[in-house]
Amino acid sequence: MMSKLAAHTVLPFPRIRLPMVDGGRMARQKHTVHGLVEFDVTLAREAIRQHKLQTGETLSFTAFIIACLAQAIDVNKRMHAYRDWRNRLILFDDVDVNTLFEVEADGKKTIRPHILRSVNKKTFRELHEEIRAFQREHKSSREAKFIDWFVLLPGFVRRLFYWALFKNPHLLKEYYGTVMMTAVGMFGDGGGWAIPTSNHTLQLTLGGIVKKPGVVEDRIQVREYLSVTVSFDHDIIDGAPAARFTQRLKELIESSYSLCD
Repeated sequence: MMSKLAAHTVLPFPRIRLPMVDGGRMARQKHTVHGLVEFDVTLAREAIRQHKLQTGETLSFTAFIIACLAQAIDVNKRMHAYRDWRNRLILFDDVDVNTLFEVEADGKKTIRPHILRSVNKKTFRELHEEIRAFQREHKSSREAKFIDWFVLLPGFVRRLFYWALFKNPHLLKEYYGTVMMTAVGMFGDGGGWAIPTSNHTLQLTLGGIVKKPGVVEDRIQVREYLSVTVSFDHDIIDGAPAARFTQRLKELIESSYSLCD
């Protein structure tokens, strides 16, 4: 005899989640290595706080990290290289960062992707303005319109599209960007790392920010540390170049690069 069902609610599965499902399936086929690091963002956070006190404007922390990320990649373009169908490596001059933002659509919170193009050729202020514009007008963005259409396709059609996409680096750059950056720490307090399912050659996942003791000029001070997961495709990037890239990124972030310009 079947027991009585417990009280529950039935909701339709959001179509907007389908690209996440597809991405997780593809990520299982990649040889991704993750590095868990911490960056001292005390100077950067203080610069942002001082700017707000003086002007009332809240500068985008995401734009700051992307500006640093772009410059670190610019000196080692292999960090966002991709293999084509002829087994050649394609190294792009422009760094296109695909990132995710939580926005409000039809009265509900949802995640929308946005690709910032040629970020290695843009100033922090240009990146800041572009991000703020997207957060205000995300419904009219190119990526939002494509996703709204794409999730209506049957699963096998989406998978065929992904197959063609990852065989053609130029097509991949157009629809997917060359680098992925996402932030999970903005939705909670405290430190901590996330381990993503990545399909890019390089992905940066920002975790939480936590205050704890640090050594500055041989003195112990309270500092703010950002937890960061650096994920890279080991088929394309070896450990030594990945370590050098991470060190350069650390130097840029901890010196509050671009915020003092």
